[in-house]
Amino acid sequence: MKKVLRLHDSSDTAAVLRAHGATITDNYWFMREGEDLSWDRVRFCEDTFSDVALTGSFDSYSRQYTEGQLRAGSPELTNTGSFEKCWKLENGRWWMTKAGTVEERFSEIFIARLGKTIGFAMAEYYPQGEYVKTPDFTDGKYNYEPAWALVGDNEDYGFNYDKFAALGPSLAEQYLDILYMDALCFNMDRHTMNYGILRDAESGKVVSMAPNFDNNIALISRGYPEDPNRTNGMLIEMFQELLRDKEIYYTAPSLSYEMVRDLSQSTLPDENVDRENVVQMILERGQRLEMAADFELACGMTHV
Repeated sequence: MKKVLRLHDSSDTAAVLRAHGATITDNYWFMREGEDLSWDRVRFCEDTFSDVALTGSFDSYSRQYTEGQLRAGSPELTNTGSFEKCWKLENGRWWMTKAGTVEERFSEIFIARLGKTIGFAMAEYYPQGEYVKTPDFTDGKYNYEPAWALVGDNEDYGFNYDKFAALGPSLAEQYLDILYMDALCFNMDRHTMNYGILRDAESGKVVSMAPNFDNNIALISRGYPEDPNRTNGMLIEMFQELLRDKEIYYTAPSLSYEMVRDLSQSTLPDENVDRENVVQMILERGQRLEMAADFELACGMTHV
């Protein structure tokens, strides 16, 4: 990207300056002293360099770009994360497209569908060949603010819970739902840049937690458990410790074999995935989480 855009300074700062700090998921931006710009000139209207960012293919790299395109900002310059990804504009709406193995793509889509089925706010993911794609969940109406802005790199459950509870009880409840899904689906990659809050783009008022997203390093993405009925319980224990420390009673969702089986079978149905392993793993972890929540209820915790 930096070579194609003729950025002689290869630093990330130079890349961000070229895009005026603008991103797809919020309306904040800046300009250099002495510049005369408006949001209409800064905001992204084209996905010119999406293929360069996603594939780096010979054709995308060798394409002849106009001087205006090379001078314009690109959402790829402020895109973050370790996976090959890009923003594509489809019928006036921005979509994130991300590469992944079969197991990563299955995990991302299955977890999004499972969470939605049991009533949680989830980002939507769809298959697209060797990629998955998800629409911009801010839809131009909200500003996404990652948890990092509130808690830095501190991923401690209790510390985060208190920060979100201070913003409103509903946010604390939604944060618990994210942690529940992480424990249920063994998501070890929840860091303070892939969860956060949504603010109204006009007033800046906190609206809600952002929907649960970025679950491609979870479930079976790093392989199948040898015994799906005896999987690592660390995240489950951490979730239970939070409930105990904060004196919270959490109502764990009900999971049925039929529901989980049907979701697993209808997710990437043509791919080679050990779906029975997935079903057993989810049901076993769900049962442990339900027992943990029931235990806190028996101890007389506060209902959430």
